[in-house]
Amino acid sequence: MIRTIVMLTFWAIALPLAAVFCLPWTFLSGDIRLLYRVCMWGASTGVRLAGVRVEIIGREKIDPQRTYIYMSNHVSNLDPPLMLPLIPRRTSVMAKKELFGYPLLGKIMRIGSLVPVDRGNRDAGIAAVRAAAEVLRRGISMTIYVEGKRSFDGRLLPFKKGPFYLASECNVPVIPITIAGTHYVMPKGRFTIKPGRVTVTFHDAIEPGDFGSRECLMEKVRRVIDSGLPEAQQEQLADGEAPSPDACQGSLPA
Repeated sequence: MIRTIVMLTFWAIALPLAAVFCLPWTFLSGDIRLLYRVCMWGASTGVRLAGVRVEIIGREKIDPQRTYIYMSNHVSNLDPPLMLPLIPRRTSVMAKKELFGYPLLGKIMRIGSLVPVDRGNRDAGIAAVRAAAEVLRRGISMTIYVEGKRSFDGRLLPFKKGPFYLASECNVPVIPITIAGTHYVMPKGRFTIKPGRVTVTFHDAIEPGDFGSRECLMEKVRRVIDSGLPEAQQEQLADGEAPSPDACQGSLPA
């Protein structure tokens, strides 16, 4: 509990200071980069103060000059402040549409090219995919939690189809990310954080063009993310069931 208070206190002090020094520049210049760097530093520092140790695997394989769609599992409120600062270059995310209605926050989010999404409206979901496609065309990567919500037990939930439509239509490579450990450090439904180690694995990039359908791309990404989870949380095939690599182009992990 004490470490949680320390993290929140740090953020409560750092955010107003960032606002005082960075917001005027952001509004005048229309350039989010300074504010983004400060926020990412603040997020990662807060996580460290909470006693969370992060092991990073595979990030060196990412080409910082390329645009990607990062697709990750999601189990904890700690995932965004822990993972987003680890991504090379600036990334956009999808955010609740309601947040864009707040004057100052909404303007900052638009300057930052964040994508509004209404999860309860299918037509709005299609509009969000189109807005995300425009962000990618400007050379800004997207980071998406492909389950759409947090898992209670660390096991993968069903994936949303929109991110794979986005990847296929824009032909942008996908980097699957597996976050392991935040389920124990700060599980869904718990406010406090306990110290511990978290692993963030950046898997090899996957080219959408290597697959014959969005369903095959989704299956590939799912198996890759699942392969990075602790064995107890990985999906178990039923007796006699086996992956069918012949049904899709591209190979599935063993």
